[in-house]
Amino acid sequence: MNDTTVVSELVEIDAPASQVWAVMVDFERYPEWNPFTIKVEATLELGSPVVLTLPDPAKPGDTFTTLEQISAIVPNEHLQYNTGDSIPGVHAVRDQWVKDLGNGRCSYQTTDIFTGEHARVAFDLQGAWVTEGFTATAWALKARAEELWLRAAEV
Repeated sequence: MNDTTVVSELVEIDAPASQVWAVMVDFERYPEWNPFTIKVEATLELGSPVVLTLPDPAKPGDTFTTLEQISAIVPNEHLQYNTGDSIPGVHAVRDQWVKDLGNGRCSYQTTDIFTGEHARVAFDLQGAWVTEGFTATAWALKARAEELWLRAAEV
């Protein structure tokens, strides 16, 4: 990490890592639970494109998209995507980490490391907003995974 890294809160989840992973990679259902990344167009394959739709902090009520690509997949543990050269002067690498805590519990945290010629400017302009969004996502992921896990246990 560097001084232009966004880090969400670390959230402990009362569901197994496999359940959290299932929610994370069910891209079609993001609009149902994710307050920050409200739409994802992607397939879970290395190198495949990821189109993220996010609320526009500069224009409340509007959205914008970013184009990224999947660069690491470790089922039930780690998902990474990055912006490649889609943003001139800024390269961002997002890592989502799930850690098995035992006894059907896990933790989740996400980071975004900005590098490149304009990384400092991007971080200064968007870092707080991205941090808030990532933390909101972590808590929403917790709620969604726990809800689905409880529902599955009741069946």
